[in-house]
Amino acid sequence: MSESRPRFLVIRLSSIGDIVHALPAVAALGETYPKAEIHWAVEWRYAILLDGNPFVHRLVKLDTLGWRKKLAWFTTWKAIGHALTDLRQVEYDAAVDFQGLYKSALIAWLSRARVRLGFAKQWLREPAARVLYTERVSPRGGEHVIQMNLALVERLGARAARWQFPLPQSEADARYVEQQLTALESQEFMVINPGGGWTSKRWAPENYVELIRHLESEFPDVIFLTGSPEEEPLIRNIIQSSGSARAKHFPSTITQFIALVRRAKLFLSGDTGPLHLAAAVGTPIVAIYGPTDPARNGPFSPADITLWSHEPINYTRRAPEAKYLSGVSVESVLQAIHQRRARAHG
Repeated sequence: MSESRPRFLVIRLSSIGDIVHALPAVAALGETYPKAEIHWAVEWRYAILLDGNPFVHRLVKLDTLGWRKKLAWFTTWKAIGHALTDLRQVEYDAAVDFQGLYKSALIAWLSRARVRLGFAKQWLREPAARVLYTERVSPRGGEHVIQMNLALVERLGARAARWQFPLPQSEADARYVEQQLTALESQEFMVINPGGGWTSKRWAPENYVELIRHLESEFPDVIFLTGSPEEEPLIRNIIQSSGSARAKHFPSTITQFIALVRRAKLFLSGDTGPLHLAAAVGTPIVAIYGPTDPARNGPFSPADITLWSHEPINYTRRAPEAKYLSGVSVESVLQAIHQRRARAHG
């Protein structure tokens, strides 16, 4: 490893929550080696989450999600060639693959880094990826994914005195949120994010409808519903069905959402990227979990509350027969909100 200015390539291509969970490990690497040059290989659509990160000196923006849909196109292979050239501009001392997929391990191998770190076989989503690593790390069992990521950089000598999440924070985003709150006369609010990538990770819309009715009668706060543009019909249907005058849609970009949730009294959702952003900025959380284990990737503040359904579920992401998670009642979520609000605000 170069003693004067070591160069590291970290690989975590997607998605929102997974990138958030890698931030403390990268911060630990940067603080341990203050003269190091750290580059991050990331899908271009998620690169905004690394904007202004003081520990990341260069982004290697890729489009593997788009390329795989157009592999027969000449322009795709031309773009891949340019990306490979960009990747090989630097001689890396070490590449750290937080993703554990064959494609992410291949990126580490193509970078020609002298050391290529990844997880051992039992910790990989695609075990074949391990053949492309020079070193394999086995985290301790039962750890949060943030601790698992830290185990990778510990192999390079990095240590974290505290977990750091240097997410984007701009005056423009804060100003947008303030303007919207003023227009809506909504300085006191909680945020609900009802969507999510997997149906089996999501609480049923009718549960949110019933919950909002209870919240309106028991709390004075405005209730903002957030989500991606594709989830807007779901959000508007929940608001309309609830009949609540204080439930409102708050459209935003990712960075505007971060500015919004920093100010929220409480955040409620399932296992989604927005939940992990809320956890990273310290917003009080009530989480509803189904197929995923909250001990591994749930909120990490001891004060937060997670309701975990243990009923059988369908793990398939887009299967037509996939059902909403069950086993978590509206009453239990309402009680958890009261408890979490009391812990945070009295």
